[in-house]
Amino acid sequence: MIFLSKGGADEYINAIARSQRTPAISDKDFTYCSKGPIFLRGLLKYKIMNKCLADGIDYYFVDTGYFGNHARPGNPNGWKLWHRIVKNNLTQTEILDTNPKRWNNMKLDIKPFHKKGRNIIIAAPDEKPCKVYGEDYSTWANKTKTKLEQYTDRPIIIRERVKQRSERIVQAPLTQLLEDAYALVTFNSNSSVEAVLNGVPVFTLAPNAADPVALKDLSKIETPFFPEDDLVRKWVYSLANGQFTKSEMMNGYAFKKVVT
Repeated sequence: MIFLSKGGADEYINAIARSQRTPAISDKDFTYCSKGPIFLRGLLKYKIMNKCLADGIDYYFVDTGYFGNHARPGNPNGWKLWHRIVKNNLTQTEILDTNPKRWNNMKLDIKPFHKKGRNIIIAAPDEKPCKVYGEDYSTWANKTKTKLEQYTDRPIIIRERVKQRSERIVQAPLTQLLEDAYALVTFNSNSSVEAVLNGVPVFTLAPNAADPVALKDLSKIETPFFPEDDLVRKWVYSLANGQFTKSEMMNGYAFKKVVT
């Protein structure tokens, strides 16, 4: 097992490594050699991930969790408390473990779908995932808007991605836009998860955590998917079982859950 830590200082990779009594390896000292499995974090390590897939080696990708990281009771400052760990993918795109306990403990709400929204929200992606999937970050949002305009005359709002997390915390929350949203369109962003939890149907144009409850064909923008409550609940249960706190990385629970 290889734990690949950015500069040897990635606190989350290091926590998982310590739980297995194995030293992490600095990415500065790492040379790919067709051995694994590999735990890693950071989208710009996609070349290593692609090599793993080509060689049949498992990798476990660590990144921001699906929900629970926004400012709310219990996390008033919007700290990044939850982190997803995904086997051989960048995000969970299918329903896996549907035990409801972890979701229920988070005490988050699922709002019923509303069908009277006016605006289509385009949630622009970050530059890094665009690089991973070979998409032009600088033109994606406008290209998507132009394509949508072929199929609808509804108002379209582009919500640009704010790069710094500190700025995202003070940015007007997405929930304000979702109050009058007809649908949300995004690339791989977790904004899709937030939209579904707020009762707004979604279209995902890259591998996305909301794929089980989303459509991908923009020509269907006037007939969005409103998944049944049972499917939505199984989906959030699965996502909740795929994200972990730092303490769960340190005590070995996260490793045990995703590997064994």
